[in-house]
Amino acid sequence: MAAIDAQFYWMSAKIPSDQFLLYAFAAVPADLDGAVAEVLERARACPELTMRVEDAGPLRYPRWVPAFDHIGAVRHRVADDSWAGCLDALVRLTDDQLDVGAAPWRLHVFAPVHGIPGHGGPATVAVLQVAHALADGARASALAAWLFGRAAPVAAVDTPSSRLQPAFLPWRAVVAARSHRRRDLDTRAGLLPHPVGDRPPLATNNPPAGRRAVRTLVRRRTELNGNTVTVAVLSAVSAALSQYLDEPCDSLGAEVPMAKSGVRLANNHFGNIRVGLYPGYDRAARMAAIANDVANGRLRSGHPASVAADRAFAATPAALLRWGVEKFDPQTRPVRVAGNTVVSSVYRGAADLRFGEAPVLLTAGFPALSPAMGLTHGVHGIGDTVVISVHAAESAISEIDVYLRLLDASL
Repeated sequence: MAAIDAQFYWMSAKIPSDQFLLYAFAAVPADLDGAVAEVLERARACPELTMRVEDAGPLRYPRWVPAFDHIGAVRHRVADDSWAGCLDALVRLTDDQLDVGAAPWRLHVFAPVHGIPGHGGPATVAVLQVAHALADGARASALAAWLFGRAAPVAAVDTPSSRLQPAFLPWRAVVAARSHRRRDLDTRAGLLPHPVGDRPPLATNNPPAGRRAVRTLVRRRTELNGNTVTVAVLSAVSAALSQYLDEPCDSLGAEVPMAKSGVRLANNHFGNIRVGLYPGYDRAARMAAIANDVANGRLRSGHPASVAADRAFAATPAALLRWGVEKFDPQTRPVRVAGNTVVSSVYRGAADLRFGEAPVLLTAGFPALSPAMGLTHGVHGIGDTVVISVHAAESAISEIDVYLRLLDASL
């Protein structure tokens, strides 16, 4: 297991991080059991989905080992067969995190489901629960696409041998330090944009407590006016959140997960960039400023210093990284935060997925909450349909439907 994946694995005991990828399909297959069996048969044909974690002792990283007996699905039916009931059931699923030593993923099937946005008849909702150690958002989406019929297989991750990594740590640390100094010099010289700074916490950074809820809004791509879907949603979140919160929001900002450039050497190949949300700007100026922050974050993440830091981290001895994770205290309250919310945006490709004979209608995701993040947003597109999701704890957003109406209007 790569170092970053092991960190997600060990940290999940302190901060639950399972991902829940939702796909809605336009009908309930006549042979529902057969459709489920077809999906599971595709799982057995994918090496990335036929593994589990095995501990290798305190001095070594855990390892992935072949496992076929965990492949299965759980059938659900909510009391009123409604879309809202399905979303409420999904919130309850987050309480049951995966045991990665037994199974790093699980499929949940809800059928029938009525009231899917934009669809008049009964539907099927399939939710793929994935441990973060197995995949980041982009990779989990590729695994789900394979399960639901996309022809492209999911490429294996070519991780270096952990047996050799510790020997490289001193040299890689020196290279990382030199590259970090070069990045500072490039920034002072104006060759690289300055990073977006941290900011004071708001109510949205309260530890999640009380009732948790998820909500969704659905748009066509053409309805989201912006240079990208992500920028359009970030601008709308800025307007809605600054109206909702009863506190100063001048420094409002977000964390935006973004795929890293270069060769993927771990299941998790992304980093969070900081983006200002500029609630005091008019809409056009706000979107321009947000787009600039996103572009600058991407530029800084592509600097050789970022690559060197990743290589140094990958060479960290397992015992040292495990010790660091054990020392992490999720109860410690931050004085400053990287963002006041998370906006995770993933395009999941063409609308070519099927469950049995039923074509896909939409897809959604619900980024996990954490001790300093009680409000997250997902932006997930398939074909021309985009779902904007809100995942919130009552301690952060006490009236989620009020906030959803503000977000709907801002979009």
